[in-house]
Amino acid sequence: MTTLPASVDRDIVDHRIIFALKTIREVLGCTIHEAIDVFAVRYEELRRDRPDDFSVGPEEYGRGFYS
Repeated sequence: MTTLPASVDRDIVDHRIIFALKTIREVLGCTIHEAIDVFAVRYEELRRDRPDDFSVGPEEYGRGFYS
C-alpha cells in the first residue's frame, strides 16, 4: 500500500475530513468509496494510538458528515 502523507493524519486528527479524503483520493487514485474505507481504517488507528491529539471526541467526530 502507498504511504499516505503526514497531512492526512493531521487532517484526520483536526477533524478536516474532506481535506483528508481529497488527499487520500489524489495519492491513491481511488474512488470516494475506497477513500472513505482507507480513511476509516486510518481514523481507527489514530484514535487508538493518539487519542489525545484529536480536536473533538469520538461521539461528535462524524457529526454532520454524510457520505
